[in-house]
Amino acid sequence: MYFTTSKSDRDRLFACNRESALVWNHCLSLSRQHYVDNGKWITKSELQKVTKGKFHLHSQSIQAVCHKYLFARDTAHQAIQKGRKTARYPYRNKNHFNTKWAKDGFKIHANEKIELSMGIHDGKREKPIVLYTRNFPKGMIKEIELCYDYGLYLSIAFEDGKENQPYQKKQSVGVDLGEIHSLAAFAETGEAIIITGRKVRSIHRLRNKKVAEIQRLQSKCKKGSRQWKKYQKAKRYVLSKSEKQLQDALHKTTKQFVDWCVNQAVSNVHIGNPEGVQRKTRQKKRATRKQAQRLSNWSFGKVKKYLLYKLAMKGMRLHPIDESYTSQTCPVCKKRKKVSSRNYRCSCGYQEHRDTHGARNILAKSLYGEIYHLDVSTKQTYLRIA
Repeated sequence: MYFTTSKSDRDRLFACNRESALVWNHCLSLSRQHYVDNGKWITKSELQKVTKGKFHLHSQSIQAVCHKYLFARDTAHQAIQKGRKTARYPYRNKNHFNTKWAKDGFKIHANEKIELSMGIHDGKREKPIVLYTRNFPKGMIKEIELCYDYGLYLSIAFEDGKENQPYQKKQSVGVDLGEIHSLAAFAETGEAIIITGRKVRSIHRLRNKKVAEIQRLQSKCKKGSRQWKKYQKAKRYVLSKSEKQLQDALHKTTKQFVDWCVNQAVSNVHIGNPEGVQRKTRQKKRATRKQAQRLSNWSFGKVKKYLLYKLAMKGMRLHPIDESYTSQTCPVCKKRKKVSSRNYRCSCGYQEHRDTHGARNILAKSLYGEIYHLDVSTKQTYLRIA
């Protein structure tokens, strides 16, 4: 959400994000030193204690940065425990970091005026930062976060008062995520849907092309020069715009799927987990440069994230399932076969669209514990993102 404010308060907002970066950098150095001295990580209470009152921010804003650092550290630790060699603990210092206000850190007035508290310093309460917005969300405001993307804006977390629909056991559906087709699904009744991912792929291709052109020109400039900075700004603009386009396309994709599930009276969505496909492909040295780029552009994590809360709102549950060999195994004769075309054909006579075939096997695996032939005819719907 965008806002208006005075020039002095705008400068103070930029100063807040710089101060939040100092809190992040301080968390990094404290954590490293604590580990060297004690052989273990600093705890949440210890970190909050040593950072309290040391920065020119509201106390809850300081705590929010500490919590983000701890979350990043714990997430990296879990990834390392799972064997991910590319995972690293937080280590980079920052120049800017989003500032968050929660609970008593802000006040909302009737005329869409917002006051962001700066806390108490040297025994005196700091003058709040005043903002004015339009179309403020109706509901209980939980948090306000100051973000930057070619301009400052507010990210607001609020409760709209709507409750998720109650869960009622109905039919199940299997979902196969893909790079060419973002999503393919098969229901117990034989109804199937394929939602193309061509728009997402085109956005990725254009982004990669533009960024490569800018980097090629930038490589001829001296780093830090005026022209180098212009190219850097242009690159950030391309990345920012493409990210918004991708987010819009993925939201449309997941909304179409959820609407289809509602029409099919679905209660349980069993989704294949393709995590590790890119990593395993690289390890086996089978991916060409083009394939590696396509796999790196695959946004299956965001699709799952969007589906999780959208399905819950409609009273449906999302169940991840191991999708190993579901795209290769024939459900009739159980033979494995890799196909390069969009259709799966087996010597036993079975044939199906490759993505629908994967969704079929995922559904069978979730219902029967193994790949099993579902004796229903396929009634397929193909959707394209506008």
